[in-house]
Amino acid sequence: MIKIVKPLAFDAIGKGLQSMTGASSSLDEFKHPLGDPGLFGPLSVVWRVHANFSAMMVGGLSSLMIQALHPRALAAVWDHSNFRHQLKARLGRTALFVAATTYGGVELATRHIRRVNAIHAKIRGVDLKGQAYCANEPHLIRWVHLVETISFLNAYQHLSLHPLSPSECDRYIVEMNKVGEMLGATNLPSTFSGAKHAMTQYEPELVFDQRTRETLQSIESYSVDLTEKPFFALILRSSFDIVPYWLLQKLHRKSDLCLNIQTRRLALQIASQPVQWMLDEQGVSAVAKTRVNPPSLVQ
Repeated sequence: MIKIVKPLAFDAIGKGLQSMTGASSSLDEFKHPLGDPGLFGPLSVVWRVHANFSAMMVGGLSSLMIQALHPRALAAVWDHSNFRHQLKARLGRTALFVAATTYGGVELATRHIRRVNAIHAKIRGVDLKGQAYCANEPHLIRWVHLVETISFLNAYQHLSLHPLSPSECDRYIVEMNKVGEMLGATNLPSTFSGAKHAMTQYEPELVFDQRTRETLQSIESYSVDLTEKPFFALILRSSFDIVPYWLLQKLHRKSDLCLNIQTRRLALQIASQPVQWMLDEQGVSAVAKTRVNPPSLVQ
């Protein structure tokens, strides 16, 4: 019976995830070349953190909200894309980039990074206050990198049943710096506390304006199938729960009661178990582990 039910359950979960995240890429390109550990390898903290689906969803949405506070960084995507009306497609592309740079072989990872760098090199303009921007400016790339890294790590620490130790948090920051530097970021901190401090240094540049408000509205009105709404509602609300307090104030939001936050946390942990079960067995991290240590190479 299990042999019959399990594939059906995995198939249903997989289709639900594709519908919710906009992901549509094949796992085939993560299967080769055999033995290639990619940029990090299976013993890295990055592999462990990024394998947690709910944490990556929560951290990803949280980072989009925070990034929208920087007017020049927001202008770069506002003026050169239709992300507010195609948010699912953007999330799908972002998820693919994170998967490729985390779990892909070296060639796949670097190819995705080169592609993003080529796109950034062409994006330039002037924001609403007349300030010039260029998407490959190290200062802006550093902001985006810091926000994403901290958001992913905050989400993992909030939702994981086995949170990282302080030294493992620092290792995650150092490992993620590899991608940040390949994208053009400079002067990246090497500790979790250093990363959080570096993010606070951007505070004078942050603004909550109409564009920020519309970005939040786009995220909060994200469309999912009826069957996915309860699960996504937990993810969405949890994405606010992990925003640092000073940034939550910048977003004109109030922190919820601790009891409500912890109740949501427990509910999302429970609701995530079937999804995580499926991904641990046949998701991108599982495929990458088989690539790095194929059965024929295991002694």
